[in-house]
Amino acid sequence: MLAAAMPAPAPTGWRAALDPVDRGIGLVVESVAALLVLVEIVLLFCGVVSRYVFHAPLVWSDELASILFLWLSMLGAVVALRRGEHMRMTAFVGKVPPAARAYLEALAMAASFAFLLLILHHAYEYAAEEAVIVTPALEISNAWRASALPTGMALMLLVCTLRMLREGGLAVMLAAAATVGALVLAFWLAQPVFAPLGKLNLVIFFVVVVAACVFAGVPIAFSFALATFGYLALTTRAPMLVLVGRLDEGMSHLMLLAVPLFIFLGALIEMTGMARAMIQFLASLLGHVRGGLSYVLIGAMYLVSGISGSKIADMAAIAPVLFPEMQKRGAKPGDLVALLSATGAQTETIPPSIVLITIGSVTGVSIAALFTGGMLPAVVVGACLCAVVWWRYRREDLSQVQRFGRAQILRFLLTALPAIALPFVIRAAVVEGVATATEVSTIGIAYAVLVGLFIHRQFDWRRLRPMLIETASLTGAIIFIVGCATAMAWGLTQSGFSHDLAQVMKQLPGGAWGFMAVSIIAFVVLGSVLEGIPAIVLFGPLLFPIAKAVGIHEVHYAMVVIFAMGIGLFAPPFGVGYYGACAISKVHPNEGLRHIGGYVMALFVGLVIVAAIPWFSTGFLSK
Repeated sequence: MLAAAMPAPAPTGWRAALDPVDRGIGLVVESVAALLVLVEIVLLFCGVVSRYVFHAPLVWSDELASILFLWLSMLGAVVALRRGEHMRMTAFVGKVPPAARAYLEALAMAASFAFLLLILHHAYEYAAEEAVIVTPALEISNAWRASALPTGMALMLLVCTLRMLREGGLAVMLAAAATVGALVLAFWLAQPVFAPLGKLNLVIFFVVVVAACVFAGVPIAFSFALATFGYLALTTRAPMLVLVGRLDEGMSHLMLLAVPLFIFLGALIEMTGMARAMIQFLASLLGHVRGGLSYVLIGAMYLVSGISGSKIADMAAIAPVLFPEMQKRGAKPGDLVALLSATGAQTETIPPSIVLITIGSVTGVSIAALFTGGMLPAVVVGACLCAVVWWRYRREDLSQVQRFGRAQILRFLLTALPAIALPFVIRAAVVEGVATATEVSTIGIAYAVLVGLFIHRQFDWRRLRPMLIETASLTGAIIFIVGCATAMAWGLTQSGFSHDLAQVMKQLPGGAWGFMAVSIIAFVVLGSVLEGIPAIVLFGPLLFPIAKAVGIHEVHYAMVVIFAMGIGLFAPPFGVGYYGACAISKVHPNEGLRHIGGYVMALFVGLVIVAAIPWFSTGFLSK
C-alpha cells in the first residue's frame, strides 16, 4: 500500500525557515528523476527501432539504461520518502489515538534515519571499490553507476532530517529519536548474547524485528534493511559492503526497468482517454442486463490491467467512470468497493503485471511464459466473481436503464478498438521477439501517445511532468523494497535457512498437493502483511526450486502464488489493497466489510480451481 504519512500542521517559526530548503531539494530531485524516466523511455525505444527496423543494435544501450536505472531508483526512493509514499503497513498505526499515532510516525522516520546513518559510510566505500571496474560497452568506471547508492542514501538522510525537524512536536521527535537510539545501543551491547544462539537469531531479527518494525509503521524496505543490517553486523563476520552489494544487485536487474515504464504507460492510457473508451464500450454492450455494470467492472479491470500493470492506476481509471452510474441504479457503495477490491486480486496475473515481471526477475522463469500463462487463470477467477454478481443482482430493476442500439455499440467499439488492441500488441511484441519484456513497454507508450494525439485528440502536455514524477516516486518505492528484500534473502540463504526450508517443504505430507496447500496459506498471509513484491523477492528464490523439485510447473506455481498473495492483499482486515480501493472509491472501509465476504469466497474458489487444474496456467505454453 502506498500509504502517505499523516498530514502535519503547517510549520511555524524556525520550522518555516526549513521550507525553502525542502522545496529546493524536492524541485531538483523530482526534476532529475522525471528526466531520467523520460530518457529511459527514449533510450529503450531507440534500441528497439535500431535493432528491429535497421538491424543495427545499439550495443551500449542496455548498459547505459542499467546505469541510469539505478540512479532513477535511488532518486525515486528519495522522492517517495519526501512525499511519504514508501510502502508501509498502516492498519495498526491508523487505529491508535492521535498522540500515539504522532509518536509512531516519528518513530518510523527515526528508524529509517538510523539505517541510513549506519549504512551511508559503507555505501561510499562500495562505490569507491567499484571505481576500478570498467564497464564493457561504454568503457567507463563503474563508479558512475555505483555512486547512485551513497548519493541517494545521503539525500534520503537529509530528507529524513528535514521531515523530523518540520513535522510533529519537538518532544515527540526527541522521544522517537531516543527510543531508536536506545534500541540500537541495546542490540549492540547484546552482541555477546547473540553469538551462541545460532539460528535462533533468524527468529529474533527476521521475525521479531521485522514484525515490530512493520506493525509500527516503518516502511517495509527500511524494516527489511534494519533487520538484515542487525543480523549481519551482530551475528556474523560479514562486512557491511556485502549488504550494500546485495542491495545493488537487487536493484540492478535490467528486467525491473519495465516497472517504471509500465507505470507511466498506465498513467498515459488514463490521460489519453483510452481507459474511458473501453469502459464506455463495455457498458453499452452489457449495461442493460442485470448486474451488467458489475460485469463491466470485472471486464474493464481485466483489460486495463493488461495495459497499465499497476493496480492503483487500474482502479483509479475505472472507479470514477463506473461508480456514479452504478449508484444511480441502486448499487450500494459498499458492494461496489468490495467488487473493485476483489477484481484487484483477480487481475494480478494479467500481463504486464509488475508482480509477473518481478517473479521472472528473481526466479529466472521466462517472462514470455508468465505473460502467456497469466491470461486464462484470471478469466477463471473472473467467472467465479461473475457468479456472485449474478446471484446478488438477479432481481435488479432495469425498467429505467437505457439500451443502446447496434449502431451506437459499433461506434463505441470503433472508439475503444485502439485501447482494446493495446494488450495484444504488447503480448505479441514479446512473444514474437520484436522487443524484450523490458523494452515492450516503450512500444506501448509510443502507441498510447499516437492514439492520444491523433485518434482521441486528448493529450494534456501539462500533466506529463507530474506523471513522470509520480512514476519515479512509485518506482523508487518498489525497487528499493526489491533491493532490501534481496539483501535479506541473501542473509537467510547464507544462514542455511533456505536449505532447511527446502528439506521441510519437500517432506510435507501429500507431496505436490501438500506443498501447494501450504504455499497458498503462506502467501495469503504474506500478501496481507508484506504485499506481493517484497514477498516474492524474499521467498520466490527459495520456494520456486522446491516447487519444481516436487513436480509443479513453475508457471502454474507462479499463478497460484500470485492469486494467493492477491487475496491477502485485497481482503480485509489486513489487506492494504482493500483500503486503497476504499480511498479511490471514497467509500468508508466499514461499508465494504458487509459485502466483501462473497467475493473473497469466489476468489478462493477460483484459486482452488486454478491450483487443481494446471492446464489453465500451462495449456497455451509452447512445448
